[in-house]
Amino acid sequence: MYKNFSPENVKLTKYLFYTGKGGVGKTSTACATAVSLADKGKKVFLVSTDPASNLQDVFETELTGQGVPIPGVPNLIVANLDPIEAAAEYMESVVGPYRGKLPEAALASMEEQLSGSCTVEIAAFNEFSRFITDETMNKEYDYIIFDTAPTGHTLRMLQLPSAWDSFIDESTHGASCLGQLSGLTEQKKMYEKAVANLSDKDMTTLILVSRPEQSPLEEAARASLELKEIGVDNQILIINGALENFDKDDAIATSFYAKQKNAVLNIPESIKGLDIYTLPLRAYNVSGIDNIRRLFTEDDVIEIEKINEIKDLPGLKKLVEDLDKTNKKVVFTMGKGGVGKTTIAAAIALGLSKLGKKVYLTTTDPAGHMSAAMGGENITVSNIDEAEELQKYRAEVIGKAKSNNMSQSDIDYIEEDLRSPCTQEIAVFRAFAEAVEKAEDGVVIIDTAPTGHTLLLLNSTESYHKEMERSNADIPESVMNLLPRLRNQDETEVVIVALPESTPVFEAQRLEEDLKRAGISNKWWVMNASLLATDTKDPFLRARANNEKQWIDKIAESTKGNYVVIPWK
Repeated sequence: MYKNFSPENVKLTKYLFYTGKGGVGKTSTACATAVSLADKGKKVFLVSTDPASNLQDVFETELTGQGVPIPGVPNLIVANLDPIEAAAEYMESVVGPYRGKLPEAALASMEEQLSGSCTVEIAAFNEFSRFITDETMNKEYDYIIFDTAPTGHTLRMLQLPSAWDSFIDESTHGASCLGQLSGLTEQKKMYEKAVANLSDKDMTTLILVSRPEQSPLEEAARASLELKEIGVDNQILIINGALENFDKDDAIATSFYAKQKNAVLNIPESIKGLDIYTLPLRAYNVSGIDNIRRLFTEDDVIEIEKINEIKDLPGLKKLVEDLDKTNKKVVFTMGKGGVGKTTIAAAIALGLSKLGKKVYLTTTDPAGHMSAAMGGENITVSNIDEAEELQKYRAEVIGKAKSNNMSQSDIDYIEEDLRSPCTQEIAVFRAFAEAVEKAEDGVVIIDTAPTGHTLLLLNSTESYHKEMERSNADIPESVMNLLPRLRNQDETEVVIVALPESTPVFEAQRLEEDLKRAGISNKWWVMNASLLATDTKDPFLRARANNEKQWIDKIAESTKGNYVVIPWK
């Protein structure tokens, strides 16, 4: 349907930004682009600001934040920035001057506000702003390639006047971005130049990377619209991992192909008009210079291996029986978008109902994912409309801001802050908390939960409110009642859902660490959509299944056996 991507058949600008949700292959594609251009004699600088970057593994070379030459690719320099470390340093630069001068509760609130994903992104943007505005680098390199681009939300925040004044030091409403720019005023001019360069279509191309699946394509569409809003509209789309040659007699392979084809046929309208390219599914790991060079070729040689079968992979029954035996009252399924946490929540609900439990399943899923659970007795399903809850929460916060006679500039800042992912988590969590309070006589299963950062924000905002009495949003009693329950291991179980691949596992592990910061431990992991757990004989899918084994083994070890594997369906 679309032609294959190669740097040769695309008009490239000096700055290339690759973006997409975790696990779609943006790092592999960015690396292959860099090597391809360098092989043609172009001087290339590749830099990653992705917290889950596997750049070192791809190039099989120890990397630094300053950049190192890659053996075997004379014209290529690669840098691997650590935005988590940069965010920690930045947080201390902001909070440090107030130590010993403000109450501990106020300091805790400041630190938590500066611990979220928005701050990590600001810290990353601070790092790569140096590269995109450096005139010396501009002259020295033909191409500067970024593995991961900033979101439209972060860029819009940078353009608001109130983001840079003292307002942020004096207000809090429970979202994640307040205060993250307060120590960076001296960088403002550099940021303005960076945003201008990003928006210049003659200088910058944004390359959206997705998979031929519904969730990644929807994420690409959201990113595309967000960035277009602030003028970054020189965009192309790469659909990576398309199954092209497969065994027509293999039921798994034909279903896999049909699902991909359906997702591509129903690509979101907002990105249909972009220049769209595909990359075929490869039967090998894209690591090492040889494999990087193969990515854009027509080479589809399959390295057929004997599949690393794992006998007796633990199924969902093991998890359900443990939840029943330990008499859990609240069960959350958590994970990044698109890993199947809603489907897993429904399956757990059905399993517990068959064991005689009265189950309340609460979901934000608007579609038919709940059909599996509806067949069980003693299951009550309730739906929460995320958009409606977010609108209610925004209206409450903005209403209070206006009643406090804040300036329009400050209100504009709050409105942008309310577009952060953390705000949506808070709004939906309030609705979940109300649902839990109404369901005291059974097991409550919830198909998502806020990150540890958001939970800590809710706690610190309440503490800060008591200390300083100046919060712009009320924390409902139902939320405050639910927070301690989440920390009670006898009552609550958090089930982390991931896919058996490198980036989804790394992201889920960061989520697990985030929860630990909030005092919440989890026992169970679900490795979903596993090809290794199927009986596919297709060579491509067998090779992909083999790659899953290391990640399943890793989680089996880290959870001490408290994991289950769900086959791809």
